[in-house]
Amino acid sequence: MNLKRVAVLSAALAASLTAAPGIAGAQPNPSDTERVATARAYLDALVSHDASAVHFAPDATRVEAGLQTGYSGPQLSRDLETGIQYRVIQQIRDLQISEAGDVVTTRYLLDSGVAGIRLTTVQITETFEIPDGTIHTIVADIVPV
Repeated sequence: MNLKRVAVLSAALAASLTAAPGIAGAQPNPSDTERVATARAYLDALVSHDASAVHFAPDATRVEAGLQTGYSGPQLSRDLETGIQYRVIQQIRDLQISEAGDVVTTRYLLDSGVAGIRLTTVQITETFEIPDGTIHTIVADIVPV
């Protein structure tokens, strides 16, 4: 069995074993600017799997660890809601957010695991381009902790 298939099967198993939805560390904050609130909605959807509050441009893209993983706003929304790669996310914590012009940068720890047991933590830095109230690009750098 090739490694890609093992990874997909492992992710599917992990998704089926996840006991409860995770706890987001990115709930709305009334003092957020519009751009920060847009990025925060994306982070919340990583854990909640509810992308209804996330506003993507139709041609939005996402690059993770140098590989393009998002090709359109509708695909990114669908992945947030149904993608098995997100089902193992348990929580986001230690969130830091900065904003410079149209760019919002977030840095946080993301815990993932199965059946309520944390298996791994990674530090993620994501840079969002939000020129008009919608996310146009996301670039994610992931480092094991």
